[in-house]
Amino acid sequence: MISPATVSRGTEGRVRTCTAEAGKLGPGPMDSWARDGAAGHSSCSCYSGPYNAFDTYEPHGVRIMALPTYQDVMLPLLQAASEHESRVTDLVEPLAQVFQLSDTERTELLPSGRQTVFANRIGWARTYLGKAGLLEAPRRGVIRLTDEGRRLLATQPLRVDNETLMQFESFRVFRGRDREETGETLPESAVLTQTSLTPDEILRATHKELEATLAAELLQRVRSGTPAFFERMIVNLLIAMGYGGSLSEVGKALVGGSGDNGIDGVIDQDPLGLDRIYVQAKRYAEDNPVGAGAIRDFFGSLDRVKASKGLFVTTSRFSASARDTAEHLSKRLVLIDGNTLAHLMIQHNVGCRIQETFYNKAVDEDFFE
Repeated sequence: MISPATVSRGTEGRVRTCTAEAGKLGPGPMDSWARDGAAGHSSCSCYSGPYNAFDTYEPHGVRIMALPTYQDVMLPLLQAASEHESRVTDLVEPLAQVFQLSDTERTELLPSGRQTVFANRIGWARTYLGKAGLLEAPRRGVIRLTDEGRRLLATQPLRVDNETLMQFESFRVFRGRDREETGETLPESAVLTQTSLTPDEILRATHKELEATLAAELLQRVRSGTPAFFERMIVNLLIAMGYGGSLSEVGKALVGGSGDNGIDGVIDQDPLGLDRIYVQAKRYAEDNPVGAGAIRDFFGSLDRVKASKGLFVTTSRFSASARDTAEHLSKRLVLIDGNTLAHLMIQHNVGCRIQETFYNKAVDEDFFE
């Protein structure tokens, strides 16, 4: 176990803080720090033992991680399975206690909302350990340690990760990198040995990056368009979001140049027109933020027509003072900046289309009952 010079607990999860002077490094084998982004702090003289995956570290105040990665979970999961057969779901809470997870960390959900992040990472650890022949599933949802797994634990490894699993032929075959049989000389997979993300987390991160690129391109197209195009785009977006009734009705409400008394348009919040939203739309360049004065002017316009709510849309951004002003006014003002506008366009398929669809499928356990 590690004996750090100073141990403290942060507001979110376990935090171990090294108080040694920066640059005072010792021989401790804390190589995984560098892999997790703390280059230059791979070992510290204040530690008397090796890296322990059960803890989260802050070498000289640098936070490494919040939740344990699926590779961090591998060794504790093997150790838990060495005692007796266990249901995977029954191991989630004991492992959370081992890692000293906070309530927030234990309950953090995947974007799908169907599973916690920690349970998902345990699942991926189980899958990879199974592919390496270290765990087996005698029946649905149950795991137990194999003889190969016991032999590995007998060596008292400090850490088990994907790099460790590459020594097992079955895992190399699973990864499609069995060099002994194929004779291929392939570069080490960065995804396999360097990332702390699970495959589905990599997929979501890639999707997020693609969406951010698309959002930037959509915003650039909107800014470079004509005022008439901008108005039509706002109309199409509001219709796609379920506001304003028909396309022609919203179109009539939002056209009209600079608007009347600072209001560019009025749309029905519901098909019956029981409530209305007043809209201000500004097609500004990226370096031209909307200030507090524009917010106050819009508020005055709403006050003159006795409106209770308003929507302010811009292709640039709102200054801090503008957001603060909107927050403290007596009327409900929703501010949509360029980044939010672009993501709303993506969400509602305005100005973009689906190019390719991927399905992330899993085994239907009920089918095999």
